[in-house]
Amino acid sequence: MLRELEEEKVFKDPVHHSIFVQEPTIWKLINTPEFQRLRRIRQLGTSYLTFHGAEHSRFSHSLGVYEITRKIISQFERNGFAEWPREERLVSLCAALLHDVGHGPFSHSLEQVFGTDHEKWTCDIILGDTEVNRVLRETDENLPGQISSVICKNYEKPIVVSLVSSQMDADRMDYLLRDSYFTGVHYGTFDLDRILRVLRPYKGQIVVKESGMHAVEAYLMSRYQMYWQVYFHPVTRSSEIVLRSIFKRARALYESGYRFEFLLSPLRRLFEGTLTVPGYLELDEAMVQTAFGQWTHEKDPILSDLCRRFLNRELYKYIPLEFRDETWLAELREQWRRIGLDPDYYLEVDTPTDLPYDVYKPETQQGGSYKPPILVLDDKERLTEISAKSEIIRSIAGLQRGKYHVYYPEEVIRKHADRLSPLTRERLYL
Repeated sequence: MLRELEEEKVFKDPVHHSIFVQEPTIWKLINTPEFQRLRRIRQLGTSYLTFHGAEHSRFSHSLGVYEITRKIISQFERNGFAEWPREERLVSLCAALLHDVGHGPFSHSLEQVFGTDHEKWTCDIILGDTEVNRVLRETDENLPGQISSVICKNYEKPIVVSLVSSQMDADRMDYLLRDSYFTGVHYGTFDLDRILRVLRPYKGQIVVKESGMHAVEAYLMSRYQMYWQVYFHPVTRSSEIVLRSIFKRARALYESGYRFEFLLSPLRRLFEGTLTVPGYLELDEAMVQTAFGQWTHEKDPILSDLCRRFLNRELYKYIPLEFRDETWLAELREQWRRIGLDPDYYLEVDTPTDLPYDVYKPETQQGGSYKPPILVLDDKERLTEISAKSEIIRSIAGLQRGKYHVYYPEEVIRKHADRLSPLTRERLYL
């Protein structure tokens, strides 16, 4: 039986109202430097430049994922479901709490430029010479390896993995509700309590009672709406493009031998690809934005301009394209060069296919990652993939309705409009 704290710890939370901690191991993990660092990593990256309230952290999200996982497990145990392996409670709770501990500053943009992987960093932190690892080993020597396996999705009991990583997991349920709350929109709201009541452990996986299908429809619809209205908001994408351009330019300058006026050691090692766990843990958004502030004074005009744009929210304008016209885009790049703009940093075509958040897809294999579909359990104990029973879900499952967008610095282009082709002026509404 798990030890419990002498006095239950309670976090007040705007989404779940209260988050309860009874296990000493969970309390110790929350107080490690590695987990506390998540206070300095925003959950939604650059979305605060679009939705000013989106300042919430991965710390608060991770606590929320832990709380939802705790509620699911408590419901399984309270109802005496024999198919839930009770001995996996602590592994599940620790994995839920630590699932994002490897995220870096502006994580998804950083990963795209430098080829890092937050899940790998999460496992390295759990298995490495860290306070997190020491806390876990004090409880059970096998615990770090078990939790790492859950994060890597190869744990011997898939039902544990599905709590944290599936198409209806605690991670998604928390970020939809939390992101909706802090962005000030209502798209991400759904009846969490109802969903938790209709989840069941069944044949080594988590399924949904058929009577709760409408609550799941609302959850999937909220996920679809958040995808298009928040996660793929074109202004947010514009800020991510400027951010990625900063990282690209800084790395290219470093590799060319450029001497920075200001360059902190973890950033230098990031450019070199030599970051170790201690150096990675030094990286947070405060450090990165401090560097951006200093880089506005660098001699390189591109890096200086990009950092100024990001910090002052002078983002790129965007126009939609019905299709990717490669001939015109090649001409556009050449026209950019003629007016003195490097198209590698001041022109980008964005598509809706590279997002870290996704809409529901019945297929189990998505981008090389196993994502079990949502299965409905009827009163005769038959399992059916949910879109086969729901016309609503069938209509949105895997639907891609986004357009291409071209992003560019409008104020610069307007100054040189007379040097652009008539087609370009027409398409850019100049």
